[in-house]
Parts: sequence; C-alpha cells; structure tokens
Amino acid sequence: MSKKKKETKPKKAKGKELKKLLQSSILDILDNASGRGYSMKQIIKKLGLKKRDDIKQATLLVYQLTDDERIKELGNGSFATNRQTEELTGIVDHVSSRFAYVRIGEGKKDIYVKARDMGSAVDGDTVKLEVLPAQHGDHPEGKITEVIKRNRTRYVGKIELSKNFAFVVADYRKMHQDFFVYPENINGARNGDKVIIEVTSWAEADRKPEAKVVDVLGKAGENEAEIHSIMAEFGLPFKFPEQVEKESEAIDEGITKKEIKKRWDFREITTFTIDPLDAKDFDDALSFRILENGNYEIGVHIADVTHYVDLKSELEKEAYDRATSVYLVDRTIPMLPERLSNGLCSLRPNEDKLTFSAVFEMDDNARIKKEWFGRTIIHSNRRFTYEEAQEVLETSKGDYVNELITLNTLAKKLRKERFGKGAVNFETTEVKFKLDEKGKPLAVIPKVRKDAHKLIEEFMLLANKQVATFVYNYKKGKEKNIFVYRIHDFPDPDKVKDFSVFAKQFGHNMNVEEQSISRSLNKLMEEIEGKPEQNILEQLAIRTMAKAKYSTETKGHFGLAFEHYSHFTSPIRRYPDMMVHRLLQHYLDDGKPLSKSDYEEKSLHSSEREKRAADAERASIKYKQVEFMASAENKVYEGLISGVTEWGLYVEIVETKCEGMIRMSDLTDDFYEFDERSYRIIGRKRKKIYTLGDRIKVRVKKTDIDKRLIDLVFADTVTKKSFED
Repeated sequence: MSKKKKETKPKKAKGKELKKLLQSSILDILDNASGRGYSMKQIIKKLGLKKRDDIKQATLLVYQLTDDERIKELGNGSFATNRQTEELTGIVDHVSSRFAYVRIGEGKKDIYVKARDMGSAVDGDTVKLEVLPAQHGDHPEGKITEVIKRNRTRYVGKIELSKNFAFVVADYRKMHQDFFVYPENINGARNGDKVIIEVTSWAEADRKPEAKVVDVLGKAGENEAEIHSIMAEFGLPFKFPEQVEKESEAIDEGITKKEIKKRWDFREITTFTIDPLDAKDFDDALSFRILENGNYEIGVHIADVTHYVDLKSELEKEAYDRATSVYLVDRTIPMLPERLSNGLCSLRPNEDKLTFSAVFEMDDNARIKKEWFGRTIIHSNRRFTYEEAQEVLETSKGDYVNELITLNTLAKKLRKERFGKGAVNFETTEVKFKLDEKGKPLAVIPKVRKDAHKLIEEFMLLANKQVATFVYNYKKGKEKNIFVYRIHDFPDPDKVKDFSVFAKQFGHNMNVEEQSISRSLNKLMEEIEGKPEQNILEQLAIRTMAKAKYSTETKGHFGLAFEHYSHFTSPIRRYPDMMVHRLLQHYLDDGKPLSKSDYEEKSLHSSEREKRAADAERASIKYKQVEFMASAENKVYEGLISGVTEWGLYVEIVETKCEGMIRMSDLTDDFYEFDERSYRIIGRKRKKIYTLGDRIKVRVKKTDIDKRLIDLVFADTVTKKSFED
C-alpha cells in the first residue's frame, strides 16, 4: 500500500531554505487533503510550528500562495488545494465495508476508494470521482464527488423490530449498511420477516440510509420467502401482466392448409425430441431419414415462436424485457406465458407443430453436402428423456435405435472435428437438488453429461453455426447483412498466464503461447477429469475466458472455434433466438438492410438480462447449498482451497461442491499474511503456508441463510510446507 508523503516539519532550516520547505509542506498538506479545506490554525498545527516568526512566515506564505492561485480560500475562511484533479465516471464495486473499487472502463485500472470517501454511493451506482495523489497497491486512489445514477432503490432483507424503530439488514452482500425504518413505515412486517424496502434517503455523513417496507415476503428461512427474496433482489418478475396473458390466450392454435402450403412438410418423416425428465417446453426436435444416395437428411427443427408473437404486441414487449427464462432451483420464470412455452410452441409428441428448421444432407463422415433453412411443419413421433435415449445408445435396444445410434456416431465426428479446430472442452460440474415437498434439500447431486446430452448439443451447435455462416455469406462483398451473433473473444494473455501458474500448483503444466492455448486447455481438462481439483480448475478456466455475449459484430467464438456463431435453437427461452429467426426470414425474403444500432442495443440488453439470470440462478443454488450444509455442522469434510484473499480462504467441499470460507480471524494459531502473487497465506511465526489447491479437512462452523454464506473451520491440523522449503 502506498503511503502519503510525510509532512515536513521545517524547524531548523533558515532563510530561503525555510521558505522553500514551508511552501512545499503547505502544498503537500492541502494536496493530500482529499478536497477538504483546512483553517490557518490547522495548517500551522500540521506543520508542527511553535516559534512566532515561523508561524508568521507560514501565514504570509499561505496568503502568497492564494494570491498566486496555487491554493484557494474557501467561503468559510479555510484553505484548499487549487490543483486540478482528474474527474472520471465509473461504476462502484463495493467489495468491503472498508473500501470499494470504481470500474472506469476496459483497459483502465479500477480506482480504489476508502469508505470515508464514498459519500452516499453504494455498490452498482454510477458515480463521478476525482483521482487523488495517493496510490493503493497497483490502483490509483480516488474520492467520489457525485452519484450520477442509482443502481437500485429497492432491497430485500430481514427486518429487526425494536420498540421505537426497525432496521432492515439487506441480503445483498455488497450492501454494507443497515436501513433505518420508522414505525409508520413497517407496513405490518413482523420481527424476522423477509421484506422488500424502498430507500427514502441515502446515507450522509454519520446517518444511516432510511427506507420503508413496500412488501412482506414471509418468515426468513422458509423456502417461499427465500426464493421470492432472490427474485426481488434481482428484479425478476413474479407474474405476467394481465394484457400479456390475455394476448397469449387469444392466439388461434389452429394450423390452416394455407399455412401448411408455405412450409416444407416433415410430418411423415421420423422425428423425436430428447429433453430433461422434468422439461415442460420442448423447443427443438431432430428428424432423420436415409436418402436414396445413401446420405442422411437430418432436420434440426425449432419451435416457430415468431409465427405466434406479433412484433407490435404486448407479448413481444414482455419477451424483450425479460429476454430469457430463468431457472431457479425449484421453479422456472419463463420468458413467454405458459400457453406459448408449454402449449402452442412446445414440440409435444403426436401433435402437428410449426417449426423453423435447419436441414442438412450429410455423408458418413458428417460432412455437409447440402443445407436448407426455412419454415416447416413437423409431427414428433416420440418424446425421449435423456436417460431413455442414453439407455437405447448403451443397450442398442428400444425405439428408433438405428436412428439414435447413427445420429450419435455423426455427433461424435462433429465433436472430434470441432476440437481438432481448437474448440475448448469445458465440462463444468453442475449440481441439482433433491427437494422435499416444502423445498428443503435432501441431497446435492452433481449432474452427469452422457452421449445423449452431447448428441443433442452437437446438432444444436451445428445449426447455430450454419445459420450464422449462411447469413454472413448471403450478401456478397464487404458490406454484410446485420445479424445477431453470439461472440466470444480471445482470452486475455495475462489472465491465461496467471491461470497456468495456478494449474501448476496441482502439478499441471500449460503452454500459454497464443496459438497453443486451446490445445493446452483441452489437454489440461483431460488430465483433471475425475480428479478432486477438476471443478476448481474448470471454474477458474472459465473465469480466465472472456465472457460470451450477443453482438452485431462478427468476431467469432473462441471457445467453440467457430468463425461465425448465433443462437437459433431456443426461441421459447431466449429472445436473441427470436431476433435471429426474424432476421433469417427477412433475408430469405430478400428484405432491405436493417438498423445496426437498433440490433446492437437489443443485443446489449439481452446480454445484460442473461447475466442477471445467471446471477439469480447461482444465488438460488447457493441458498440451497447453505441450507443443506446447515444440517451437517459436525461432519468432517474433505475440501480444496479454491480461493485465497486477505480476509480468508475459500474452500470447496469435494462431496457436495458447496463453497465456504475459513475466515482469517478464525486462524488463531498464528498471524497470517496474504501473499497475493502466489495465491497463499503465510504464518508470520511458524511460516505455515495455505495455498490455492491444498487439500484440507474442514467442518461447518455456522451458516447464514440471509447472506447465503458458509463459515468453515479446520477439522484437524494439516502438515504444510514451511516458507523456507
């Protein structure tokens, strides 16, 4: 941490030397005052002057510096720096109660801000700030001068009632202050209830922020109250507006002969869906037949959502606003009303359904010989669950066995080709919960991906890639048709180097040369499969990657090694897929050029909504993990240190994939110092080291449902390397 310049006490200097030192010291004091003013008396005190002549000279110098406009006199008679400070705009990341960072843009260093210099700003606010002379580590230091835009005005938390007032402790981990609530603003809440509050005044000086209760969600700790609090925290909708429901119910479900004539009719061709056991909306199906020339015709048929959703309807506005379905642990918050998502658009078996399709003629080597895109009508013969399809593949017995085995063989060839071209093989471990009737978790179960999952994945990837490539090449010349792509930038080389250092802690070496990154990452993923460090390294590898997003730019997809890629296959649950369907049909109809800025804005909105959904889904999983671990406080678990910070060690429990923290304050055998560069902490006296990736034994100390936190402690003493080793 950088230190401020020491204040000079020029007692022994004489004449010109004293004058020069005094002047320099006065400027230092005011420059480092973070914009605050000091009275003449305070300046003299900070200079440490005692002699009358020195005080007199310092006073004259202050006025001389004011005349020279190097400092300024404020209205209250105090003096402040006149130095022009750089003013920036950014977004607050309030990581600790003691400090925050302000993100000011890509490629620029975050600004470190102490709590006292935050003003009334809180996490997520857009602010103006001035850069101060001080430095905190690698980060410049700043002071927030203005809140331009509040990130949110509503919070979810638990209310604590007293006789004359109440406090609400926000669930949001980055809100570091409680909210004061006057008795008349409690709105019938009882002690310990989960509530939604509206901020009425923000914190200023030593005053707490104030709020009023606008909704009572129920008793804290109960499943319904907690899930509703997550929905409210992330601004997720609880229901569809009445007009939207009315519009969906009014849609005619009949399919006319006129409509069928416009489409390629696949109703006589073998078609089936493969989805999770609990799926209610089936938005993709595969058709299969062998052609006379021996090649295979494979249709990737996608629910034709845009046939039913008019561009000017309330349904369309709501779908755009939501932009994605959200999958919490015990419920789905759909993008479209149930009439559409589970009814009209869902490709249910034994029903005629309207679809938008990508149809491929392929040979035995999975090479595309012909392709066609357009609107179709299908009749699904069978609804497979992943488990049922997998059983057919493993036993070679059951419905459509030849079709499934052929599709699986082709999918494996597509997959091999993809990895041969540099696709990155990330198989992240996801968890699901076995819940009782009240939503209480009985078990945490890691999801297993088998060939049936990968079969569907490969054909969806193929359709997405070919649709994007078709539109990109449709218009010849440099100027291309506007389209919504799914892009994924090349990873930051510095982040990849840091990750390779981390992987080395587990004994894995990586080649970080730019042209070798994907191959090296794949080799690592193969090496760690089935090992305890698999989940940690996969998660960190994903964090190393750039984030995939929607854009009208044609930057390609690094992770999939595709030059062009889009989202075409899930319009029931993703708005960008609806945009892609409309754009593709527009170009098939030889439509005129469209507005790039309009679609870029929609792409940005969709990316933001996607992040919101992912954050809410993670929060609901974390809530269930905390709830599950709360019932196992005496059990000893094996864990892996998954993160090292100045405030403690993050530990992933191998058995349940739950992450908790051993707080630095609970490490009482020594005073541990944080070595940021080497991802470790070191005991000052005994030189004991705890580093990223270490296997340790832990038990649960306590759980906090409201904050969704698990506090862990060491279960026994683990022998570690010494610093000298």
